[in-house]
Amino acid sequence: MGSEDEPESLDWSFQPRSGADLHKGIHPNSNFKRCILEEADLTEGNFEGSDFSRAAMRGTNLMKSNFDNCDFRGTDLRKAKMNMADFRNCKLAGADLRGIRGRYAIWQGSDWWNAKVDEDLVKVLLKKWGRPADETPSKSNP
Repeated sequence: MGSEDEPESLDWSFQPRSGADLHKGIHPNSNFKRCILEEADLTEGNFEGSDFSRAAMRGTNLMKSNFDNCDFRGTDLRKAKMNMADFRNCKLAGADLRGIRGRYAIWQGSDWWNAKVDEDLVKVLLKKWGRPADETPSKSNP
């Protein structure tokens, strides 16, 4: 793995990596497509521009990490810890965000309303990161 100071792109697509430790890792433009990252530690890392589409990330710790411009479409993020993480301009259509802790994350420009989200979190996110006026709610959300 790259050190805390050296960026290293990873290609872990289609690999089982449950419990992986990428704490404080700098891994921009990495490929985690369909990777199994359940219960992994991605805290305080930089994953800008990475592809997490259709990954299994149930219970993963993403706190204090940067995920700007990442693809999370179809990703299972149930019960993930996402507080204080940065999800600017992320694609979230079809992602499962039920049971997450992400009230204090940055969701600017991300389409969280196209994901499966708990009603209480929807209320919080609407107040601070409301959907654009031209967006209609998807059928999976209230």
